[in-house]
Amino acid sequence: MTSPAGAPATVTRPRVLVVDDEAPLVRLVAAYLRRDGLDVETVGDGRDAIARARAWDPAVIVLDLGLPGADGVEVCRAVRTFSDCYIIMLTARVEEIDKLVGLSVGADDYLTKPFSPRELVARVRAMLRRPRLEGIGPGDDAPVVFGALSLELAGREVRVSGTPVELTRTEFDVLAALAAHPRTAFTRAQLIEAVWGPAWVGDEHLVDVHIGHVRRKLGDDPGSPVYIRTVRGVGYRMGPGE
Repeated sequence: MTSPAGAPATVTRPRVLVVDDEAPLVRLVAAYLRRDGLDVETVGDGRDAIARARAWDPAVIVLDLGLPGADGVEVCRAVRTFSDCYIIMLTARVEEIDKLVGLSVGADDYLTKPFSPRELVARVRAMLRRPRLEGIGPGDDAPVVFGALSLELAGREVRVSGTPVELTRTEFDVLAALAAHPRTAFTRAQLIEAVWGPAWVGDEHLVDVHIGHVRRKLGDDPGSPVYIRTVRGVGYRMGPGE
């Protein structure tokens, strides 16, 4: 495609903000991402990362947990007040709590250091290819209702008893995938494919973490579920327990 003057049209490359204070790692990761055709900027301080994310509006943020100025959890929490970009959390700590804390404030995925730059590029590309549940036709603007829970797919809004519930992009997509096929039991692998896409690689228990956050925000007790039921040995489905 060309511009009216005959010059080639400008192709907008997806923006990736890499936030880490380890300069050699940042240079390596940025080089791999740029080689893959992505527009990359780097920041080494948490406070600067928040400001840059607000001004530059990246599609993906690769965010280290341990940062000067403000740690990754603080940055993630702040970014989520103005952006629904994808966030991949990096951590040098292998304890499960670090992964859970990062995801609980709105990260979509995580990688534990050391990691392969190629794997990170694959994760970023998988994020960018994720099948968003936004292609809603004119007949799909009626809310999907489960008791007091209402989902407006076109507007990506969730309400419980009329009160808005703030979900991240990933949390909303997990809930919408389940709601699209009520009373159908999804395995973790099926939810991964529906939400993260078939190219995603990583720990399938990421699904459990996001389900837990959705339940908490909906006020849905997993011991006596009203909206999301655990199907033992399978995964999850929409609908109350038997």
